[in-house]
Amino acid sequence: MAAQEKTNVPALVIMAQAALETGWGSTVVGNMMFGVKDTDGVNGNEQLLTTTEYFNNPDKKFPLILKVVQVSKNLWKYTVKDYFRKYESPEESFTDHATLLSKSSLYKRAMNVTRDPFLFASAIAGCGYATDPDYAKKLHKIIRLIQDIVTERI
Repeated sequence: MAAQEKTNVPALVIMAQAALETGWGSTVVGNMMFGVKDTDGVNGNEQLLTTTEYFNNPDKKFPLILKVVQVSKNLWKYTVKDYFRKYESPEESFTDHATLLSKSSLYKRAMNVTRDPFLFASAIAGCGYATDPDYAKKLHKIIRLIQDIVTERI
């Protein structure tokens, strides 16, 4: 909620992304809750981790490629090692992620629909937040689950 108050990024989306990106908290390396990439891999706040990426061609470059599998006519699934940011605390990860979404021109379209978490989730997926072609669908499912849990507790 604090990240939403600071940035206007919907808390439901923040929670859904954290759940999805960490396997509901089962994988939180370096306090990284959102899979935010480190673009240079040299400034000391990065970590090299295994991840899955999807692209429409089989010749992408990564620090280390473990496996590439063609999953459809124009889609390849990569298992790779890539650089991600690491953080001093979970709070720093939440703040950095929400600030990235709210300040980057890449996500401007999403910031125009902050009142609807489903539209926001679709917008960030459409802007390229993740390479998974089902990213928005997965976020929608988790948002509904979180809403159901909250409704049950009221």
